[in-house]
Amino acid sequence: MIFRTNIAHITFHAFSITYWRDRFDTDGSLLDAERPFFSKSGSKSRFAVGNIIRIFLGILFLGVTTFFTRGMFFPMDATPYNWFWLGLSGVVGFFLGDLFLFKSYTLIGSRTSQLIMSLAPMITAIIGWLFLSEILPVKSILGIIVSISGIMIAVAGKKLKLNIPLKGFLYALGGALGQAVGLVLSKKGMGDYDAIAATQIRAIFGFVCFFLLVTFLKRWRRVSLAVKDRTSMKSITLGAVFGPFVGVTLSLYAVQHTHTGIAATLMALVPIFIIVPSAIMFNEKITARQVIGAVISIAGASIFFL
Repeated sequence: MIFRTNIAHITFHAFSITYWRDRFDTDGSLLDAERPFFSKSGSKSRFAVGNIIRIFLGILFLGVTTFFTRGMFFPMDATPYNWFWLGLSGVVGFFLGDLFLFKSYTLIGSRTSQLIMSLAPMITAIIGWLFLSEILPVKSILGIIVSISGIMIAVAGKKLKLNIPLKGFLYALGGALGQAVGLVLSKKGMGDYDAIAATQIRAIFGFVCFFLLVTFLKRWRRVSLAVKDRTSMKSITLGAVFGPFVGVTLSLYAVQHTHTGIAATLMALVPIFIIVPSAIMFNEKITARQVIGAVISIAGASIFFL
């Protein structure tokens, strides 16, 4: 059950993250095709605009689903406890974590950011131990370490920056911390509550945060333009389906049935699972380093099921 859930999450999340990852070169700059349209401040507003629409659509998709599965469009049966912890999780995970990660992309590039983000499973396991009293067996700890090592090998490349700005490193670390804390808070607030409804609560709070950000940046005109742009809406809608609607929901199903550290490790395999799709869709060359890293990370993940 948990293995199938995480594989499904990885597949959907892989398609979701490629939208923002592929907006940048490895050096953190916008792709050539987009440079004429977006300055650095413009790219920030693009991120905010894209996310507020994506999360809003996710809320709608989740609402329609729960209407048919539970008889209610919004999670009206959630307790104040559910709302508080899941809401906090939405602020930390949907908003702050993504905001920090995006900022790290602009400062140190997507490849280096992803390398630092691969620390998220270990951070999640530590936070889960501290706040949820989750104790991982030695076998699982070994699996996490091996998997993270493989991911780091696969993500690292010739264009990897080792001498990076401290601010960029801290933003990427903040992204990893946001993902880890968001996952732990989700498990704490969800309990045995419906995972789809729990995802909707998280998305609602994330939407409110992006609503305030777009208002602060005075970018509602860009939101209007984006909604009228068919090409943009196709990408954003796909992001909504693969991200907050299906991907995040499956991640909550995962943490509901296993330790957060294990679930986070399996979710972190996304860079491994997008190697082949990226080669097919974007003509990216598959390197020996990626193959070796993939084999090691999958071997590490398999330790969980021995």
